[in-house]
Amino acid sequence: FQRDPSKFEIYHRGYREQAAQWPMNPLDNIIDFIVKHNKKAVVADMGCGDARLAASVPNKVHSFDLVAANDSVVACDIAHVPLPDESVDIVVFCLSLMGTNMTDFIREGARILKTNGILKIAEVRSRFGDNKGILDFIKFLKRAGFEVKPHDKLSENKMFFEVECTKVTNEIFIDNSIELKA
Repeated sequence: FQRDPSKFEIYHRGYREQAAQWPMNPLDNIIDFIVKHNKKAVVADMGCGDARLAASVPNKVHSFDLVAANDSVVACDIAHVPLPDESVDIVVFCLSLMGTNMTDFIREGARILKTNGILKIAEVRSRFGDNKGILDFIKFLKRAGFEVKPHDKLSENKMFFEVECTKVTNEIFIDNSIELKA
């Protein structure tokens, strides 16, 4: 994408066409959460695409992606964003844990997130394989220093898995024991 930004636009055009077919878009849930509960929170949108989150909330939103789709997006690898340690209240990964270095993305999100800050993740359910894959991912997040909000209904949403976590420690241990399917 960085070598040929036109491929980024082709990818996102396809994404928008596909998203128009979905019964719901997980980004809408994240937007609702921020608007209803966290109007003053500083947000980092990791892998933001066209920065729809930033355009939809009154908050200060730092939008990052490999290619800047517009002037509000900082082009960078989301494993290395230009923010200080513990500088944001909410970190969002919405359909953006696609890189082979996905664990580095989570590590970077934990680095920039304040203690007691919120991590919101939404991913395509099929990337986890099955409910065991989801449970393994939850265990991974707990080892990484997050308290995971309880999930009583793992199969409530057939298309997407959404999780909310709270960073409870600065003693972050992130191993590379977890991978999501392509």
